[in-house]
Amino acid sequence: MKFSLHRLMLVAVPGLALAMWVLGGAVLFYATLPPGQRDGLFSALLPAVQGSGAILFGWWLAGSALAGWLAVRLYAQHVQTPARLADAARLLADNAAAPRLQPTAPGALGELAGAINRLADQRQTLQGDMARLVAEAQQKVAQERDQLGALMAELRQSVIVCNLDGRILLYNDHTRSLFQRVLGGQQMAGGAELIGLGRSIHGVIDRALIEHARETVDRHIARGEAAVSAQFVTTTPSGSLLHVVLAPVRPQAGEALAISGYVLLLGDITQDYAGQSRRDRRLTELTEASRASLANMQAALDMLDYPDLEPAERDGFHAIVRDEVAAMGQRLQTLTEDASQEILTRWPLQEMLGDDLLAAAAQHVLAQTGRVAKVVSADEGLWLRVDSFSLIQALGALAGQLAGPRGMPALTLRLAPAATPGWAHLDLVWPLDAAVPAAGAMGNGDHDVTARDIAERHGGELWLEQDRPAGLSFFRFLLPTALSGPEAEALEARPEFYDFDLFAASDSSRSLDDQPLERLTYTVFDTETTGLNPAQGDEIIQIGALRIVNGKILRGERFDQLVDPGREIPEESIPYHGILPEMVQGQPRIAQVLPAFHAYASDTVLVGHNVAFDMRFLQLKEAATGVRFDQPVLDTLLLASIAQPHEPSQSLEAIAARLGVEITLRHNAASDALVTAEVFMRLLPLLQARGIVTLGQARAEAQNSYYARLRY
Repeated sequence: MKFSLHRLMLVAVPGLALAMWVLGGAVLFYATLPPGQRDGLFSALLPAVQGSGAILFGWWLAGSALAGWLAVRLYAQHVQTPARLADAARLLADNAAAPRLQPTAPGALGELAGAINRLADQRQTLQGDMARLVAEAQQKVAQERDQLGALMAELRQSVIVCNLDGRILLYNDHTRSLFQRVLGGQQMAGGAELIGLGRSIHGVIDRALIEHARETVDRHIARGEAAVSAQFVTTTPSGSLLHVVLAPVRPQAGEALAISGYVLLLGDITQDYAGQSRRDRRLTELTEASRASLANMQAALDMLDYPDLEPAERDGFHAIVRDEVAAMGQRLQTLTEDASQEILTRWPLQEMLGDDLLAAAAQHVLAQTGRVAKVVSADEGLWLRVDSFSLIQALGALAGQLAGPRGMPALTLRLAPAATPGWAHLDLVWPLDAAVPAAGAMGNGDHDVTARDIAERHGGELWLEQDRPAGLSFFRFLLPTALSGPEAEALEARPEFYDFDLFAASDSSRSLDDQPLERLTYTVFDTETTGLNPAQGDEIIQIGALRIVNGKILRGERFDQLVDPGREIPEESIPYHGILPEMVQGQPRIAQVLPAFHAYASDTVLVGHNVAFDMRFLQLKEAATGVRFDQPVLDTLLLASIAQPHEPSQSLEAIAARLGVEITLRHNAASDALVTAEVFMRLLPLLQARGIVTLGQARAEAQNSYYARLRY
């Protein structure tokens, strides 16, 4: 046992207290005696004390030791043990995996420790079960999210999901392509688009139309109808027609009927509407012209009934009838040809890689004829718009008809771009001296459809051609090409197309100064300029930006635009930004770019590094461009000086290095905007640790920063 002053005191104090108690009693007893008795008592006891004092002292000492031991035992049992149990219980309350209590205490305390241990075991078991269930749920959600992402990416229908405020929380790539196509002149500069997560759908579709459709849906729901969608047709500034179906996002059956958002299914019906209009116009013209022709013929026939007509007059009326009949026939022939062409061109075609079509056709030829067809492609990246099934069937049928007296010739399937842009040649090639099937025999096995019909379905042609110098004959299909696959381009394999957290957003909750920083939507931007003096004629030559929605950087919704400054770019500035004069030639001027950037940044908080410099350039262009950037602005330089006030440098490079953000390309507007966005995201928890959690707090603190005194 280690020596402990505290323990020694625990033992000594009870003994001293007992001694003091006995001594006090003796003094009190002695004081109550009369003087004579005091002397007698003293005289009587003094010899006894002198003779047996050691026994008395030993007895007292033994009693003191016993009292001390009892005190230590009582302290350990009734003070120390409950305190240790309390500490251990508090630890177990915070961490069920902590070491269990040692039930060394006797009696009730030992039983209490055992009960606490059993509760901790049960809590740990429940926590394990809960963690397992959460992990399983997260895995299921992740699988469903991936499935939804894959479904939306492959879906051919344009789909947008919005919350009740009209904020977009999901869209697919087909939607983006649709609006890129139909917005025409409204196409944003720098690749930015009006469709994006967190953006308002009312920017592209009139709010009144959507609200009217929602009211219609609400009436359907109130009547308890099963089909609760509504639809309308709207126009775009470029004149395109969009057919929109609005369906509500409702909870499952049995829950409250309030909707949390709505789904929009969109389709471009411009061509269909135009085609229908043409057909209606032709029918109307035919009807009007036929009515006039019938009237003329009726009048002529009425005149022919007169018996006293001169032969010349009779011949004239006969000529009128013949001419009108011929004209009616010609109009019917023209209408029939136009209708047939429209029917053919409306045949559903699909985008297919040319190499895949050749491979499938070669397999079909092998199955049909037993011969291996050589495949030759002049362009491995060539995409076609074809009815692949019918086309492969036609190639197989043509190959099957090539068998002559000397058997099946060697076959080659070759594909190459045609001289006319937008078209390609697909050839079925065989040696020149082999048997050539008659043109009328080019069937595909179907008695009603010929290979030529199939070529015409594609708006193309089919003909037989011979290349005598090469000693080859071939059937050539003229087929339309596609741009580059099902979708012309995709910024990323699967960009951020959904954010269901936006379901909780509402206009009423958008009092920005009171909003937590992590819930706001930001546009992080940067500019490159010809120089550092905006008031002395320097101009913007590049704007780069991206958006942060619900704490996520949307790299797929970037704004990256070079700007023609309308003046020379100083040679001394080129090494900094790397933008050469020839790079900005033909680029839009700032008067075209700023309205597009203003629309891109609408309803967001602007963020930049040393953003006062960039904002000065924008403010000087307000009068010329008619746009004003009046939304809240945050500066990562100021925020970093608040979050890390003792750091010697607040340059973007220094902050990025401290926060572990990699810089790949400095002084490029788009790259700097991305670095600034990542820096901003990592500053947020540092600001929160300092009690800065809302936009209003961040702006107030930033105004007190030393760097806020900088002016441009």
